[in-house]
Amino acid sequence: MTPEERARRSADTMWATDEASHALGMRISHIAPGAATLTMQVRKHMLNGHGICHGGMIFTLADSAFAFACNTYNQLTVAQQNQITYLSPGQPDETLTATAIETARQGRSGTYDVTVTGEDGRKIALFRGLSRTIAGTHFDEGRE
Repeated sequence: MTPEERARRSADTMWATDEASHALGMRISHIAPGAATLTMQVRKHMLNGHGICHGGMIFTLADSAFAFACNTYNQLTVAQQNQITYLSPGQPDETLTATAIETARQGRSGTYDVTVTGEDGRKIALFRGLSRTIAGTHFDEGRE
């Protein structure tokens, strides 16, 4: 199995039961070892009292991209710490894109940077996620 096939199969396995990402209308547009890109359209129920995308929704999109990126090695991996900096508001009906890239991976720990952009390419938020690999796999590679 190639690293790309492993990444895709890990993502497909996670996606099958990721009710949170499904409920928010997220879509996976790219998966590769240590990388993932997800999109989400800002819908009316995602707006805050200022009429812009709620920061929690942006965080959730970034967190989902991070989760898919750090789980591309067929090892169960969870978030250890996350932080986000908001730069620009997400607008109603706009499709946001979260692009996660692995910046370091050593032992059981990983560091991933996620950039959330708007349709016009402006940066909406910068997110950094620290991951921790735990026991288990997404699928049994011995049956390949």
